[in-house]
Amino acid sequence: MIRAAFCFLWLCLSLAAQDRGTWSDYGGSADAAQYSSLTQINRSNITKLQVAWRYPTGDDSRYFFNPLVVDRTMYVLGKGKSIVALDAVTGKEIWVHPAEPDTKIITSRGINYWESSDRSDRRLLFASNHYLRAIDARTGESIESFGTGGCVDLKQGLDRDPETIRLVQATTAGRVFENLLILGSATNQGYGSAPGDIRAFDVRTGKQVWTFHTVPRPGETGYETWPKDAWQRVGGANVWGEMSLDVKRGVLYAPTASAKYNFYGADRGGANLYSDCLLALDARTGRRIWHFQMVHHDIWDYDGATAPKLLTVRHQGKMLDIVALPSKEGYLWVFDRVTGKPLWPVEEKPAPKSDMPGEQTWATQPHPVKPPPFARQKFTADDLSPFLSPRERAKFRDQILSARNEGLFTPPGLRDTVQMPGNNGGANWGGAAADPEHGLLFIVSKDLPSMLKLAKDPKQDEALAASAGERYYSGFGFMIASDGLSPIAPPWTSLTAYDLNEGTIRWKIPLGEVPHLAAKGIKNTGTHYPKVGPVVTAGGLIFTGTRDKKVRALDAANGRVLWEYELEAALEGIPAVYEVAGRQYVVFCAAAQAGLTPATQEPIRGAYVAFALPATD
Repeated sequence: MIRAAFCFLWLCLSLAAQDRGTWSDYGGSADAAQYSSLTQINRSNITKLQVAWRYPTGDDSRYFFNPLVVDRTMYVLGKGKSIVALDAVTGKEIWVHPAEPDTKIITSRGINYWESSDRSDRRLLFASNHYLRAIDARTGESIESFGTGGCVDLKQGLDRDPETIRLVQATTAGRVFENLLILGSATNQGYGSAPGDIRAFDVRTGKQVWTFHTVPRPGETGYETWPKDAWQRVGGANVWGEMSLDVKRGVLYAPTASAKYNFYGADRGGANLYSDCLLALDARTGRRIWHFQMVHHDIWDYDGATAPKLLTVRHQGKMLDIVALPSKEGYLWVFDRVTGKPLWPVEEKPAPKSDMPGEQTWATQPHPVKPPPFARQKFTADDLSPFLSPRERAKFRDQILSARNEGLFTPPGLRDTVQMPGNNGGANWGGAAADPEHGLLFIVSKDLPSMLKLAKDPKQDEALAASAGERYYSGFGFMIASDGLSPIAPPWTSLTAYDLNEGTIRWKIPLGEVPHLAAKGIKNTGTHYPKVGPVVTAGGLIFTGTRDKKVRALDAANGRVLWEYELEAALEGIPAVYEVAGRQYVVFCAAAQAGLTPATQEPIRGAYVAFALPATD
């Protein structure tokens, strides 16, 4: 009894160290929990929820932005990729920071907020067109003293010719720790990609403070897992998705992507550290504390995209701080947050060999024994959707039966290769939320099989092939029927609840619908092709928005839908939960494309929509 009381008190103190009643960080908090401790909106009154205000995005662009809220001010993206400040109570526009006229890429999923200890200096930090920028959070004006004229060139400081770098900016927010902004990057998908270095910048000056090389240099641990001097030419192994911070310990948890090129690695033989790893880094210095590689020598594009979730659970009779990482393969990886030791055994199992010229797959791949997978990991002719036409059913059946199909790690080759849950399946950015009070994790996943097939690069000349080796490419190979749906039987999107005290699945449900099927009475299919970010609250609710234009509140205990509301546009991304003057709000960005095919697509009438209980409640 005394031990249980102590553990409960310790957990409460740990949770109190983080303010979970605000939403001033991407994903709600530095640990990316996507959790709110607010309880005003709960199971007992959720059916009374109503629209509090709407703010139109001002164009027909696709947005999936996670709003930030500081005091009474909300920050969103809209009006031609501009940053907009709103009154969080009324939705009234306060100021607009216009995007650069030639903006092609911007931190579009969320931005970062920082303030000095006395709050006299408040900044928003984001990237566009490969420049890191800082603006005044109170006025929207550029801070000219940051970098050069208010921006920092992200192509500099990578030990590559900046002129050769095509992409080095992520659309995902970084993480603020003390006076540092820690950033990953989105590198292009092909050969000659930019390096995936993780970097920290001073939030006041823009100066680069530290760098972690995800493709190690000579003398660095992991260099031996690559060909000699691979760091000079190989790219990727980047963090384009989400990172998490243990603020108390000063540890950054960063999931990395595959090395490039995605689907053929003859020019990068070896295990390829630190691609497809969960990295634990000292947030102040970038020093590696521990790592775990989920895929050796990745040629499947099994990137780590979802934020690692930091929870405290009861394990083997003791309270333990853990980090849990959902993956594209459908596995949930769970580690001791301090040591990196898996909570349950991980088995290295033999993997299929490649039949591609020059390619040498790794002999084994890791598989966690526990918890059970949250996504399907095979796709056979017996799994075809009942909603396919006879012609398309025959086509997909023939394609599957003639393809190489040996499970998760079937190597791409010169003939069709089945990939399931697919390189755009499993869990993706924004796709998980944690309940840190109870050791629960909720994961949105999609089953989207792909069919890969490699072919020689027709543009590669013989001289380059002789010096650098033959180059092969494959498309991403998403398997899509003529109606825009996947050929695998539904559910296409699922929400899975895990109890990480036990390593078990509590419940699993299809999430969302496909409108034209629902109109025929066909439900429980799950929505299709989404990036859905759930948020869980201490009021016992899970909030999500899906591509069927609906926002929902589900009971966290069993997944039952308690409330839903249809908006004018589809939804992707993460909502925000916040409180101003004692009133709780939930705000969604509804500005995604609902149509699954070009013929069914329509102009997006996007808006940020905030919900609250009636003012008298």
